[in-house]
Amino acid sequence: MKKTFRIKKNSEFQSVFNGGKSFANRQFVVYMYKSEQKAPFRIGLSVSKKIGNAVTRNRIKRYIRQSFTELKEQIQPGFDYVVIARKPAAEMTCLEVKKSMIHVLKRAKALNMNHHKSKSEESE
Repeated sequence: MKKTFRIKKNSEFQSVFNGGKSFANRQFVVYMYKSEQKAPFRIGLSVSKKIGNAVTRNRIKRYIRQSFTELKEQIQPGFDYVVIARKPAAEMTCLEVKKSMIHVLKRAKALNMNHHKSKSEESE
């Protein structure tokens, strides 16, 4: 995932938290905020130290970024997303993280489901 798609600055995180809407499931909280950026969408990741050691936190972040990369055709453009991982995310596989992200993004109405569906969704 390119650096232009990432939210890094604290002020950008704060504007998403303060102005955005939040949607959650057991594993993740997603904040959505309409952005003025030219990028299709940007994501910021927040994984607390409560969740685990650095290895665990980095793995979760990698899985979330991978999910967004795979779903980028379906994700609504023009928004900033901040994803906060919750404790149960520490024990999840990459596929489980993707399914959970799909679930929470559907709740946020951030996915355009008229695009091609992934294989895992077709089998459900």
